[in-house]
Formats: sequence, C-alpha cells, structure tokens
Amino acid sequence: MMNDNFKILLTPEQIQTRVKELAEKITLDYSSVDNSIRRPVFICTLKGAVYFFADLTKHIKRPIMLDFAKLSSYRSGTTSGDLEMQNDITTDIEGRDVIIVEDIIDSGKTLKFFVEHLKKRNPKSIKICAFLDKKERREVDVSADYVGFDIPCGFVVGYGLDYAEKYRELPYLAEVIDPSKA
Repeated sequence: MMNDNFKILLTPEQIQTRVKELAEKITLDYSSVDNSIRRPVFICTLKGAVYFFADLTKHIKRPIMLDFAKLSSYRSGTTSGDLEMQNDITTDIEGRDVIIVEDIIDSGKTLKFFVEHLKKRNPKSIKICAFLDKKERREVDVSADYVGFDIPCGFVVGYGLDYAEKYRELPYLAEVIDPSKA
C-alpha cells in the first residue's frame, strides 16, 4: 500500500540487510557462551518490535530462548507519559544473558523502566537491540548495544510500527508527512 502521506525512509531490502548484519554481530558476541549451560533470552517488546524480532532471531546462529513483554506509554498515536506493564515475561532470567529487542528508542523512558524492572530479577547481563534510535528525542540516559538505524525526529510507521494501530504491516519504514491525515 503506497500513500502520498508517507515518505519512504527504508526499503524492505535495506531493512533485511541490516537485520542480518545485526544478527551476525549478536551471534559473534555470544559465540563464546556455553550453549549447554546458558542460552541468551531474547525479549520482544510488543507490539512494535514483532516484525524486527522475528526477522532478527531467525538469523541468530546459536541456541536462544524467546519471551515477550508488553509495555505501554502510548495512546492513539501520542505519548501519554504514563508507563504500564501490560504483560510481563514468564522466563526465569536469573543468571541469564538477556537481550531486549525494541522497535524504537525515543525518549527512552519506557526502555529505562523495563531495564530497571528486569534488573530486579538478577540477570547475568542485559543488552538492548533496537531497530530504530531517535537520539535527538532522548530524555533519559539509555542507549542500545545494537542499533539497526539512527533516524531523525518525525513520526514513522511500517515494519511493526504504527499510528493508532494502523500501518504496522507495511514492509518498509516510512515517515508520516502529516499525522492529521494518517
């Protein structure tokens, strides 16, 4: 679906190339971890990271575990400022390597909240892998260990990211030119 209100920022091919590069880097970084003792736990932050998470984890060349969490700070396409844990992980992460797979780091508030939440469970390590990073919008001190793309300010949709629950299914990443027309 093409829309005159969208400016394509990343094509499906650009996205897939970068996702494979990130998976190769993560695989290399965790290649020394004993497979029989500890498999990294990849945690998908729902809903926005689903496409990125699925593509990334299928390219990891080592045993891993998967889990999901749903946090919310957005309502109908705008930030509310309130953080809420809607669904928590079910995996015991004590002593485990954890990789949070995030769609986008914007203000950083939600991610910082989630990292602090997970630290209470005593994981061995926590790393962050973000599809997109908007460093210009950062309000708290948080950064990703693995970043797909740095992007400028602007509202983006596609590849899992939405505007009021629309446009997640787009295979590309696009900036919304006029959010009032989205």
